[in-house]
Amino acid sequence: MLDLPLSFLHRPASAGDDNAWLLVLMHGVGSNEQDLFGLAPYVPGNFHVLSLRAPYRMGPNANAWFEFSVNADGSRTINVPQEAASRALVIQTLEAAARQLRIPASRVIVGGFSQGGIMSLSVLLTRPDTVAGAVALHSRLLPEIIPHIRPAAAFAGKLLWVSQGLQDNVIPPVAGAVIRDAVKELPLRLSCTEFEGAHEIRAEELGALIAWLERTAAEEA
Repeated sequence: MLDLPLSFLHRPASAGDDNAWLLVLMHGVGSNEQDLFGLAPYVPGNFHVLSLRAPYRMGPNANAWFEFSVNADGSRTINVPQEAASRALVIQTLEAAARQLRIPASRVIVGGFSQGGIMSLSVLLTRPDTVAGAVALHSRLLPEIIPHIRPAAAFAGKLLWVSQGLQDNVIPPVAGAVIRDAVKELPLRLSCTEFEGAHEIRAEELGALIAWLERTAAEEA
């Protein structure tokens, strides 16, 4: 039984897989660990899947990684201390899970949807030593993170999946271009794609992501 700082759901990898990977997932605002755990049946069997619960409670079964407000011009102001505290907890959780499951950082992927994807991107950019890569689904880059991006050499061989919805009116597709521009000088392998749909994960996007995970595990085997 895993002993981790954050509440979670766990789908173990296939029994006897000595080359198992770890996929750590984080939900969006107002949700919980049950949300992205629904993706677990589609994730390749050689991945452990951990779905985490954000630490800040908004209501029954509703949680957030940090509070934020939307300004008159559409920009957002985040609770910086909450984001930093959540990010530290996420890093502690994925490190503890990797240690207990005996999985090296080179086989750990952190990912999430919306605010959870924001967190996964922030983890990759500030602590690339803890993961092989990140998945950011319908997410954006926090301006507050940019000064803390590690030197380019730290990203050699790292992976980043970014996907946006063309009809997303919560986090518009331009957010993907902002991420792409921010990481273009880093030596990571970027997949940045737009899909039909709003603030949601449709079948085409899910299928492409699962294929990416399969290729990633196969290439690093």
